[in-house]
Amino acid sequence: MTNEILISTVETMLADIISPNPDMFLVEIKIKPTNNIKVFIDADSGVSIEKCITVNRALYKKMEETGMFPGGDFSLEVSSPGLGEPLKLFRQYKKNIGRNAEVITKDGQRKEGKLIEVTEDGFIVEEIKGKNKKKEVINHTFLFDHIKTTKIQAVF
Repeated sequence: MTNEILISTVETMLADIISPNPDMFLVEIKIKPTNNIKVFIDADSGVSIEKCITVNRALYKKMEETGMFPGGDFSLEVSSPGLGEPLKLFRQYKKNIGRNAEVITKDGQRKEGKLIEVTEDGFIVEEIKGKNKKKEVINHTFLFDHIKTTKIQAVF
């Protein structure tokens, strides 16, 4: 099977598993030549380790039952994308409103600020420069088509 067919098959199996929970959605599936399958899921309310374990077990069982990989020659990892991964889907942008983000555009511009609004076409990041009386709030509007990456920033 080609990678595209494998990904499509895993997507279909996963859809059956997560369909009872409309809050949950697929972000991405990656398959390495060594049959290492990585499935990234998310949910509007966040994904717990327990949810990942439950999905992993159910998906693993389905994959074994279908015999996709003769002799069970595969490994499966199910996780949430995590902070280091860029946002890929509209739903991820929506769920992260109010959090700090780093945006890099296709032409190389880099902006950081709070994700304050998301529309079908793009989003707005609020940048605050200076402090106290010199404080300046600048809203940057980005179109999804012009974005290279958007990553959520951890604030400590």
